[in-house]
Amino acid sequence: GRLLVNEIAPRVHNTGHWTQDGCVCDQFEQHIRAIAGWPLGPTTAHARVEMTNLLGDEVEQWKTLAPRADARLHLYGKAEARPGRKMGHVNRVRPL
Repeated sequence: GRLLVNEIAPRVHNTGHWTQDGCVCDQFEQHIRAIAGWPLGPTTAHARVEMTNLLGDEVEQWKTLAPRADARLHLYGKAEARPGRKMGHVNRVRPL
């Protein structure tokens, strides 16, 4: 009858960042709606999205990934790249 909690993180999760470019209502908007007690928005996907994380020094890959017509770049503005630190991601958007 006991509940043990390791972490509570009331925020969106990295695995859903693809929704920024692939859904009618992305996870960031859904989060605000839920917190505000508003009705949730439609979760309909309007595209297939492949997300590539940019970790540590991989962030420099944005220069070759971003020019693609199907690429949507999301850099987080972090000052220092460290091994394993998520610096951004690129979503490749394709039709359903």
